[in-house]
Amino acid sequence: MRREPGRRIVPPTPCDHCRVTEKDETNKARTTRPSTQEFKDFMGAHWAPHEDVEVTRIAAAPYAAERRARLSARFPGERIVVPAGDLKTRANDTDYRFRPSSDFTYLTGLGIDHEPGAILVFEPREGSDEGHDVTLYLVPPAQPGDEGFYSDPAAGEFWIGRRPGLAEFAAMTGIATEALKDLPKGLPLTNQPAQAVREALAEARFVKDEYEIQQLRDAVNATIAGFERVIPELPRAVAHKRGERVIEATFDGHAREEGNAVGYETIAAAGPHATTLHWITNTGQVHEGDLLLLDAGVEVESLYTADITRTFPISGQYTATQRRVYEIVLEAADAALEVARPGARFLDVHLAAMEVIEQRLTEWGIAPAQEDPESKLYRRWMVHGTSHHLGLDVHDCAEAKRELYLEGVLEPGMVFTIEPGLYFQEGDLVAPEELRGIGVRIEDDILVTADGAENLSAALPRDPDEVEAWMARLAR
Repeated sequence: MRREPGRRIVPPTPCDHCRVTEKDETNKARTTRPSTQEFKDFMGAHWAPHEDVEVTRIAAAPYAAERRARLSARFPGERIVVPAGDLKTRANDTDYRFRPSSDFTYLTGLGIDHEPGAILVFEPREGSDEGHDVTLYLVPPAQPGDEGFYSDPAAGEFWIGRRPGLAEFAAMTGIATEALKDLPKGLPLTNQPAQAVREALAEARFVKDEYEIQQLRDAVNATIAGFERVIPELPRAVAHKRGERVIEATFDGHAREEGNAVGYETIAAAGPHATTLHWITNTGQVHEGDLLLLDAGVEVESLYTADITRTFPISGQYTATQRRVYEIVLEAADAALEVARPGARFLDVHLAAMEVIEQRLTEWGIAPAQEDPESKLYRRWMVHGTSHHLGLDVHDCAEAKRELYLEGVLEPGMVFTIEPGLYFQEGDLVAPEELRGIGVRIEDDILVTADGAENLSAALPRDPDEVEAWMARLAR
């Protein structure tokens, strides 16, 4: 838009289909929607009843009930408030797609986009220090017969489509429901849940129950299928001016088709971009002879996510130098997996990987001599941690106390990543010239079992020979 000298740019008037309601006085004068009683009566009549009423208990419901019971026992006599969160504005009157808070999902079992504005309240039972009455407060959908059906873009089915009602949510979750307008007055809603509750929930989420483990298996399997869809698209990526976007779009489209979305922004890093740890811009070109570092995960509809990384040779075969770097990272990953068993510390997994990295870089002559062993100069090329817990959040349990996270003892049911890497940036004058611009990371999702650990993502090849054979098969 060109601004004429001395004139103020006036924002364009919002289009009629984006009005909030006719009760909004700021918009009332500009709306073109009829407001007569005849129009309201006509809009409210002659709609078929809903045939898809939700009355089936969701699979997560009994597990969520157990989680609520444990949380209740931990905070006797204390009110607990857990909001789902609200819609976030993208621009003006458009919003981002809604995702409920992970704590809310953990305690209700509700996934996908349920339910903006909802609040879960644990109210201590009167006359008792034990137990809570739990109520889920929701915004009821505006259905045919309600004026909001066609005038309320936040709750009107004309705008947002069919949504479950209060009775349906009660049937789905096993939790008593009330309209949000009936939320008790004076209930604190800011900074909720309280810090102590957030910590308790993070610590409870360390060990996954049977339902959660199955959801993570499903997320991992969907993610592996997404990686398999990327390989045939590599020629198109090489030919495109922003080939990384071709790769990102291929995986992200798969995630929307098979799950809820991606669990985090996809990293599709080709060539030197693979040395940037969180490269999510994905605007680069993809060249034959370079490596592609793809770090991606499908979030299934229950909102559990996978987190897998593989580093592929774009041409289908690693060069001798690329393979040498790759094999060091793979050895480090294998060493970490070997110590991942009940009774070990979470930190031991990282230390095992770092021992390999240090030894191999020293043997190669890359890591310089150091006066103080605590300097760990080899960390110049592997600056991040090797593992993080995985679940409803890609970096799960983040609110847990540090001593319970890093120093915590591994237990059956824990799920976390193992993801060592080596990153030789283009401008790194310490690194040998032939290594500059090479970045390699291998990441798998690990379940601690009764007698060891299971690599949930083992079906996605990681041995370099197997990777090359896998790529050749998919490229046919």
